[in-house]
Amino acid sequence: MASPSPAILPVSNSKTGGADEPQPPVATPAFRSFINHITGTIRSGLSERRAWSELVDRTAFSKPESISDATTRIRKNYAYFRINYFTVVAAVIGISLLTNPFSLLTLLGLLAAWLFLYLFRPTEPPLVILGRTFSERETLGLLIVLSIIVVFLTSVGSILISALLVGTGIVCAHGAFRAPEDLFLDDQDPSGSTGFLSLLGGAASTAAASAAPVIAPTRG
Repeated sequence: MASPSPAILPVSNSKTGGADEPQPPVATPAFRSFINHITGTIRSGLSERRAWSELVDRTAFSKPESISDATTRIRKNYAYFRINYFTVVAAVIGISLLTNPFSLLTLLGLLAAWLFLYLFRPTEPPLVILGRTFSERETLGLLIVLSIIVVFLTSVGSILISALLVGTGIVCAHGAFRAPEDLFLDDQDPSGSTGFLSLLGGAASTAAASAAPVIAPTRG
């Protein structure tokens, strides 16, 4: 007597969509490229800073003879120590934010909102918050309003402005009392007078160009 054949169970595919169904583009490569360019440019800029021993050389400090002399000293010292000065201002801002954790978290949250809700987020699927669908233009408007609220209606704006003023005051005081006669200013590149900020601007534009092939299809 032949044994009964085993029952064949139906096999279901756990995937809901077909293999050829288009998937929304992911902006992760663009974000990674942006971060790599920014960190690489910052590292390159910091490598051009002057020795801190020159910055704090006590034998080079003297009282300026006049306001005009102080202005000239500030200009010459900035041309030579611009990367160091930028680092000092950034350190003052960083310390101010670290001593105010709420403002630091608020600022990081705002930065994350710009990065992941607008700059590196594909337009499809659209942004949905509390059942409300927002277009790209509406998302941009919301982020601008949110930035204004965070900067001008919270403690973040006052902390940033205060830290920037303190850092600028330190830089101006150092530049006015530090005699630049021992500095080799002849080899300074006039085109690089904007300093570290120009490096950041160049990194941002380069990162945006490299990220364009990924972001452009999502903005159509």
